[in-house]
Amino acid sequence: MAALREDRTKLELSSEYGVHPIQIGLWKKAAMKGLPRVFEGKNGFDGKEKEQKALIEKLYGKIGEVEVENDWLKKKLGL
Repeated sequence: MAALREDRTKLELSSEYGVHPIQIGLWKKAAMKGLPRVFEGKNGFDGKEKEQKALIEKLYGKIGEVEVENDWLKKKLGL
């Protein structure tokens, strides 16, 4: 928010918050890019949210499979 207000420089903000000035610039750019969608209402996010939730569910399932396989292998190898 402080970077969006532009009442202080990136260097001042970086020293205050303990982050690199480039990171502040990246956050500001991302915020500026995403702000118009905030006012679109719920419909602006539904498609991407559903895709992300489906991907997350799939990845958690894969992580579970890999953990089971690793546990089985450790047990068989006597680790």
